[in-house]
Parts: sequence; structure tokens; C-alpha cells
Amino acid sequence: MIADPALGIRRRTTLGPAGDVAALARALHRAGYDDEGLGHISVRQPDDTLLVNPLEVGWDELLPGDVMRIDLDGTIVDGRWTVTPAIRLHLNVYAARDDVGVVIHNHPRWATVWADVGRVPPIFDQTGAVAGDDVALLAEYDGSVVEAANSNAAVDALGAHSTILLANHGVLVAAPAIQEAHLRAVTLEWRARQAWRVLTLDPAASPLADHVVELVRSEVAAGRRAPLWEMAIARELRAEPRLVDDAQT
Repeated sequence: MIADPALGIRRRTTLGPAGDVAALARALHRAGYDDEGLGHISVRQPDDTLLVNPLEVGWDELLPGDVMRIDLDGTIVDGRWTVTPAIRLHLNVYAARDDVGVVIHNHPRWATVWADVGRVPPIFDQTGAVAGDDVALLAEYDGSVVEAANSNAAVDALGAHSTILLANHGVLVAAPAIQEAHLRAVTLEWRARQAWRVLTLDPAASPLADHVVELVRSEVAAGRRAPLWEMAIARELRAEPRLVDDAQT
């Protein structure tokens, strides 16, 4: 829980490990990460297993009991469904990046438009600047990330960045924890949508200056912005009370 010292209001910061995965999937589906069953989320656990969403359950209907557990070789440890073969992309990210605790891959409505034309959307407003400008681009599409060569190319292009646009494909977000993964994903989609709208209205519009983007990002890092993850948990719990992980009840 977190507390608002002015109001005495307490909000949940977690629904339990599996509950958080389910809430993240539902919140991102609501935010435009809704390409049916084609996306995947993974969250690293203290024992170096991964909690992942199953192949057969949509992000908007995922519950804690549906969440799968796999090891870092991709072998299923626990769960009643199956796991997408494309989870190899996540495994490669974790192998390359010790700082990553959460990986999200999907084909969101607006960011994928920019990926399809091979361009990183400019930042035109403070919400789009919340996660800074840490976005890489893989400019060529050579097929599904199920193929090892394509998965490796995506991880190489991601490098030390937090987010990458995959040309003619979608996006990948990497973060140390679930709160930051959610923030990066939802603000990327906002940024992509707003850039399309602004440039449609005025193709000569000027993006935010780099120092302004950094100022907004630093305010977020210092905790001086709204806690988007806690808001998302509250919203998803109102819609589906069963999201609380059994371990938390």
C-alpha cells in the first residue's frame, strides 16, 4: 500500500505476483495494447523463474490463476495453459540485461503505426515526455521473433535502451520493475498517438526541447508525478475484483 499523507488514502501497490501480471495485461489492453492474443508479458521472480501470460487467454480477461511460470530456458514450471514460442525474445532480453525485471511485447495501435514507417515519434507534450526519450528502432523487418536470428537482432538493437520500435511489427518495453514497465508502455502509446495528431494538424510543429523532456523525466524519477500503476490497479480491481492473487488473500 501507499499512503497520501494529506488525505490519509491508501492505495494498493501490488496484487501479488500473478495478480500484478494480470492487472498489467488488462491495464495495457485498455491503453491500446490490444492486438488480441499476440502479445506477451514476463516478470522475473526472485528465484529467476518468469511469470508470463498464457497463449490462450486474452489480455483483457487474464486472471491470476491463468498466469504461467517458466524457467530461463523457457520450460514450463507451473500453469494449466501453454506459452507462446515467441517468449524466446524475452529470454534473450533477460540473458543480455541483468537490469531488466519486466518485458512487454505487443502491437499497440499507435506506436505500431510509427514502427511500420520506421520512425520514432517526436515528443510534443509532458505526458509523452514522462519516460524520457529512451526509444530505439529496429529499422528492418525480417519476420517473426520466433526465429532466433530475428529475436537476436531485436535484442541487439534494444541495447541498453528501455524501449524499442520493431519495424513493421510492434514494440518491446524493458524495465526493472512492473510500475516502470507500465509507465513506459502507456506513455509511449500516448506519445505515438499525440505525435500523429499534432503532425496531422501542423506538419511543422516543434517537439519539446531535450532539456524539457529531461526535466519531466526527472520529476517522475523523484516521485513528483501521479502514481500511474497504483491508479491502474485501482481501476482494474473495480472492473474485476478477482484480480487479487490468492497468495494475497
